[in-house]
Amino acid sequence: MATCASGWEPVQVTFLGTSSGVPTRGRNVSAVALRLPQRAELWLFDCGEGTQHQFLRSDLRVSQLRRIFVTHMHGDHVFGLPGLLASLGLAGTCDGIDLYGPDRLRDYLEGVLHTSSTRIGYPLRFHRSAPAASRGVPLLEDGDISVRCAPLHHRVPAHAFRIDQKPRSGRFDAEQARRLGIPEGPVRAQLKRGLTVTLEDGRIINGASLCGPERPGASVVYCTDTVFCEAAVDLARGADLLIHESTFAHAEAEMAFARQHSTSTMAAQTALAAGVKQLALTHLSPRYGPGNPVTPDDLLAEARAIFPGTVLARDFLTIDVLPDEPEPLT
Repeated sequence: MATCASGWEPVQVTFLGTSSGVPTRGRNVSAVALRLPQRAELWLFDCGEGTQHQFLRSDLRVSQLRRIFVTHMHGDHVFGLPGLLASLGLAGTCDGIDLYGPDRLRDYLEGVLHTSSTRIGYPLRFHRSAPAASRGVPLLEDGDISVRCAPLHHRVPAHAFRIDQKPRSGRFDAEQARRLGIPEGPVRAQLKRGLTVTLEDGRIINGASLCGPERPGASVVYCTDTVFCEAAVDLARGADLLIHESTFAHAEAEMAFARQHSTSTMAAQTALAAGVKQLALTHLSPRYGPGNPVTPDDLLAEARAIFPGTVLARDFLTIDVLPDEPEPLT
């Protein structure tokens, strides 16, 4: 696994489903997994039908699944949840799952599990995404990771999610500390955290003066389903990777507006306006499958004409997301 010079290991994004509406021979319906650095855990974003089969075909370990985020309640984003959760229960190794999503997510899952007489032998902890989105506060703070969400424009309530690694303090200038006569030990540890300390000889040292620029973490935004909206632009501002739905080609913009989905050009316009580093197109309509007049490569070309840093997601594609390097101390 690559590591950038600032010490960050990448956030690994693996696409488990990239089709919209229904699966095809080459693409399953929506699911994206995040493997977090320095943690033996996975977070899942959406869980279309067949997602647990996609896990089996990938290098990911479903036993490491800890959190599931659901954008909205359409079937191609949630029909895989009951089976996946039931299988985790049968394995007997799950300590609990936190689920984040629409208000009706809990009712849906509890209804399916009850009517199918399925027992889940571990806790399911539900968290509504709407309150955090409406108040503009983080949905989740988990150590060095934070998650925010924003409302999208779709036929049912839907939210995009942004995952940020919190910045690390800058690199400590050990040589400068030695020249100042600062000994190894607790004092240096405080200075490395950017604190101000008073030495035994009375000198006051500001730790920030011995540290380089903050080392920003990686940021990933997952945005589906929606027509173009400013809330998505605001949420994605400056992100390292924007994963955005691209259900339709530009020529079918009228259909996209009617069904509240995005075209390839809408996704690219969102990426451009937000100033992201990379755009990944997903949630492609089956109408663009092999043998059809318009193909996924055509959607990619449309998006790249607006935002060159675009890639086309496919099932089992993995993208390593690393932050930009800060400027060195001068």
